[in-house]
Amino acid sequence: MRDTRERLLDILEAIGKIEQRVSRDLDVFADDEMQQVWVIHHLQIIGEAAYGLSQQFRASHPHIPWEQIIGMRHVLVHGYFEIDLDIVWAVVEKDLPPLKANLQAILSSTK
Repeated sequence: MRDTRERLLDILEAIGKIEQRVSRDLDVFADDEMQQVWVIHHLQIIGEAAYGLSQQFRASHPHIPWEQIIGMRHVLVHGYFEIDLDIVWAVVEKDLPPLKANLQAILSSTK
């Protein structure tokens, strides 16, 4: 079983992979199915890693929207035909940068 630190690193790695491959242009993203699949896959990893964190850990960091992260993973996995790419794009642009910063801060404070 993966420990908390490993799961947080899994999330950061997935964010990094999204950052490496994704265009910063919504129109390019909307027209590039490979980018869409790449992002959706790594968002699923983020959600799965978040789900694997203990309730106690998630409760101790309420400034991170854990339930939304986990909920998005469920939509991406089980509601594949209902995925709204505008929402996916908004997550990449607006939600991942603060998540990354928060997780980096948590990891640096627990070394």
